[in-house]
Amino acid sequence: MVHIPAGFPGGFIQLPHGAQMHWAELGTGRPVVLVHGNPSWSFLFRSLMEPLARFRRVLAPDHIGCGLSDKGPPGYRYLLRERVADFGAWIDRVAPQGPIDLVTHDWGGMIALSWAVNHPARVGRLVVMNTAGFGLPEGATIPWSLRLARTPGLGALLVRGYNAFVRGALRHGTVKPVSAEARSGFLAPYANWDERKAVLRFVEDVPLSPGHPSWAMVRHTETHLGLLSEKPMLILWGMRDFVFTSPFLDAWRRLRPDARVVKFPQAGHWLLEDEPAACRDEIVTFLESDHG
Repeated sequence: MVHIPAGFPGGFIQLPHGAQMHWAELGTGRPVVLVHGNPSWSFLFRSLMEPLARFRRVLAPDHIGCGLSDKGPPGYRYLLRERVADFGAWIDRVAPQGPIDLVTHDWGGMIALSWAVNHPARVGRLVVMNTAGFGLPEGATIPWSLRLARTPGLGALLVRGYNAFVRGALRHGTVKPVSAEARSGFLAPYANWDERKAVLRFVEDVPLSPGHPSWAMVRHTETHLGLLSEKPMLILWGMRDFVFTSPFLDAWRRLRPDARVVKFPQAGHWLLEDEPAACRDEIVTFLESDHG
């Protein structure tokens, strides 16, 4: 059974397609939304919830098929456009008024930014951590492990059968060893073949060619990021990430030369696990500067 982390109440809403979407919530005030990627869930943000809740209403959704949310209904393809539609429907229900701040990681950045470029007036501040709002930048490559997980047949066996993607991320996504408690928390929602469907679909949904069904939305987001150019941005980056490597950070710096950039030389992809206190302090300071 999956348990909500202690002290983090939450809720469920039914999305238009019928599935229930879960989120954790704490605090009151201007909303800040924490958006996870793959293979993760709202548990990722446990070190941020209480510090941010001292002056913000903090909301951390679980994407469909992740965490405590339902799996997708029949016909649901787990594509970026569906993820963005889910996120938008959820936002409309839980935070329809005023600007929201976004804290994003991994593919959660692509989901949140794809929504944000279509609703720039509803966006306040942006925090991006080892993520992208664009296609594969010059100099970046897809690691062999990700390509293996995308191989038809073999990928399903590895990701859904052996849980290799989640276990591999726990082994290689950090520099410091992951605690037993954290490991249990990350593994909890993905205990069997059925529960790992979204993990595989996320891997398959990374578009590498124009024929991919999510290619057009990634391109749309990339070409419209300028609509967010006046939104204050904080970039936190684990420099030992084997997926979101330095070319991704370089691309962000070209796009947003005004952003504050903090590099963590001894942090991997899951920098909130490697550097929780430093990340917390940076994010709190960044959001407190616009407290109100």
